[in-house]
Parts: sequence; C-alpha cells; structure tokens
Amino acid sequence: MNWKTFIAGIAVGAAAGYAVNETLHHTVNVSAETVLAKVKKAFKENGPIDGSWIQMTEEDYEKYPFKTRVYKGGVSLTKDGEKKQYEFIADSKTGTVLDVYPI
Repeated sequence: MNWKTFIAGIAVGAAAGYAVNETLHHTVNVSAETVLAKVKKAFKENGPIDGSWIQMTEEDYEKYPFKTRVYKGGVSLTKDGEKKQYEFIADSKTGTVLDVYPI
C-alpha cells in the first residue's frame, strides 16, 4: 500500500466518522401538533373535549435546576356536566408533558 492510498483512507474514515457523529447528535423536536394530539388523546379518557390550543413556537422554561424548551397549550372539556379548563407544558424535544394544571 502506498502513502496516497493510506492518506485517502484516513480522509474517508474521518469524513464518515464526522457524518455519523453529526447524525447521532442532531436532535429533532416533536411538532406542536403531535404534542397536542397526544394531550387530547389522554384527556378524551375523562370526557369529550370542547376545545384545545397549543402555542406553535417554543419558549424557554426553567424549573430549578432544569432548563428546557417547551410548548404551552390548553384543553377545555366537560366533566360531570361542568366545563373545566386545563393548561399544560410539554417538552419540545421529547413531547413529554411536564405539567398540567387547572385554570
């Protein structure tokens, strides 16, 4: 094997390693629509949903000592003949609901 082939092999290996590293560390956020669908599915078990909304843009959220980007939204439903409204906070990277509270 000559030195040109050896150098070419190192270059190809380095480029492939860089590409794999970038692919593995690239995070794709869950869409706001997907998060809202997940929340609505969970709330439907408690009664029919009258309305729902979600903020389409992410915002910073800090609950000591954790910092993340979140979507905020809400759901209104009828339970036992009474209208109830809830707001939720969901992690934008995983779609995990971090908090739900009545309004």
